[in-house]
Amino acid sequence: MTATIIQTNQEPLTEVEVDGVTVDIIENALRNAREEMDTVLFRTAMSPGIREQGDCFPMIANREGKMVVGQFGSFIAPFLRAYDEEIEEGDLILTNDPYLCNAAVSHLPDWVVLVPIFKDGRHIAWSAMFGHMSDNGGMVPGSIPIEATTIYQEGIRIPPTKLYKKGVLQSDLLELILHNVRTPQWNRFDLNALVAACNTAAKRCVELAERFGDDVLVSTMEVMLKRNYDAMKHIIELFIPEEPREFEDYLCDDGMGNGPYRIKCRLWREGSTAIFDFDGTDPQAQSSVNFYLNEDMFKMFFGSFTINVVDPQIVFNDGFYDLVDVRIPEGTLLKPKFPAALSGRTHALGRIFDLLGALLGMGAPEQMLNAAGFSDSPHLFYSGYDHRSGKGGEWFQLFQIGFGGVPGRPVGDGPDGHSLWPGFTNVPNEFIESYFPLRIERYETICDSGGAGLHRGGNGLSVAYRFLADGEIGIHDERWLTHPWGVLGGETGRRSTKKLVRTDGSEQWLPAKVEGIKVRVGDLLYYNTWGGGGWGDPFARDPELVRQDVRRRLVSTEGAKRYGVVLDGDGKVDTAATESLRKKLRHERGEDIPLFNLGGSIDEIKSRCEEETFLPPPVTPRFPTQQAA
Repeated sequence: MTATIIQTNQEPLTEVEVDGVTVDIIENALRNAREEMDTVLFRTAMSPGIREQGDCFPMIANREGKMVVGQFGSFIAPFLRAYDEEIEEGDLILTNDPYLCNAAVSHLPDWVVLVPIFKDGRHIAWSAMFGHMSDNGGMVPGSIPIEATTIYQEGIRIPPTKLYKKGVLQSDLLELILHNVRTPQWNRFDLNALVAACNTAAKRCVELAERFGDDVLVSTMEVMLKRNYDAMKHIIELFIPEEPREFEDYLCDDGMGNGPYRIKCRLWREGSTAIFDFDGTDPQAQSSVNFYLNEDMFKMFFGSFTINVVDPQIVFNDGFYDLVDVRIPEGTLLKPKFPAALSGRTHALGRIFDLLGALLGMGAPEQMLNAAGFSDSPHLFYSGYDHRSGKGGEWFQLFQIGFGGVPGRPVGDGPDGHSLWPGFTNVPNEFIESYFPLRIERYETICDSGGAGLHRGGNGLSVAYRFLADGEIGIHDERWLTHPWGVLGGETGRRSTKKLVRTDGSEQWLPAKVEGIKVRVGDLLYYNTWGGGGWGDPFARDPELVRQDVRRRLVSTEGAKRYGVVLDGDGKVDTAATESLRKKLRHERGEDIPLFNLGGSIDEIKSRCEEETFLPPPVTPRFPTQQAA
């Protein structure tokens, strides 16, 4: 099954020789067009998730659907393999259903728009972009229900559908879709913005073809893909061994009392091909934490991660995909069977990046091994009716992505309070307070939450939300049980916590995954995220850097002792006391420093967690034995 492209001009495109200057000009023009897609989107979208935070993924691809420029890789090729229809000039395809597009998108709130680019009746390229919609219908506001057991509970499923046919909007179809969401105005504007961004890219591609010729544009795209292929071939042969290595990490829970869930992967090389085998990953969950991971999507993760670590100057695209073989068993957490729920897939997605960091870094830990901390993309949902205007209650609905500590790295400390996605930005507090009945009373890094190391793990964030209207909240987060691990002697990062303080002074510790929590005017939520793991021996860190961290309130005076650093009453380094303490701590630690500091075995972590006071007994998972799906 594959899509059929209808061309009115059957004159074939010919591969031609393109000089280096022309390649550079076209390459930079395409990169600019990709940036222009973001600019158009952000200036015309309405929801804070897209307009302010940038929760979108643009691309320009060649005729076969391979991304030439973009943020994270192509979802067009797997879509085309699943779409058994004709595609004509002026068509625009919309879909959000992972099961009907080979997981080109991985949960229903992501709406993807695909535009075939034609010039003079010939198909020359693709533009595409998907954005996370504020709502997709379903069981709960925000459409990421924790307790969903089937995708039918997660909102409207849009099969691959021509929203525009030969340039004509199918308005009745659009109204049907918007009728099924809670935020139709935001979705309408955001969808129009996605369309405008894709059409902008299409216009720029046509302009390039008119300037240089169709054959030159298409041939240049092939040159760009070949460049990436050659670079990745060298990287794979250099850094990935033929001898298999493996690593496993755990998703803490599924929000319904089950967990942890193991994600396991083996990596090795055969010739120039890197092989990732996820055999040993736990069976699919009964709730929505399943992550339907398309093999091409994982290749994109691998390439993006590797290129950013090895040489960020390499233009990232899909040219290297033939060099990677990904094996994911069916019925597992990463390839669930229909109709398994998928909306909470972000947790496993974040853990994939930590897993990748471990696998790729083992062979050259001093150059490539990151600690853990790309662990999740925390969500907060808040909805209800705002009666402050005195004109009756007006529905409001907030979906916000939070930030945690990025891990320590070979090149330096991990950033404090940063997103898993490098292109995301925080939504300004002033925007949140202007549009929603909220007051943000604290927005600060959590001192000492980053793992100690030669390079410190980034600190997590503590955000205090004061609710100004009665409503309901939902929380989606991870790393409350398992630690963001450290490497090469670095310590683990601190785990996440959530605490709700009622107006009567009572306090309630909340699970990391919970929804339907009633809040009233004046209640205060402390939303604390995890810190990144530390990299390298903390006793080798320059004491002056530790002193500066204390001055900046990133590390406490007591926390400085984790680095073996002692400060005097004036906040200066006590050199003699520091040398003495470091000598004592090195002796206690011993000479054998493990590559990974996981905070103990999973059984030890569970045992400690059940004794900790920040998790009351009613929300402590039972950790049942996983049953085969």
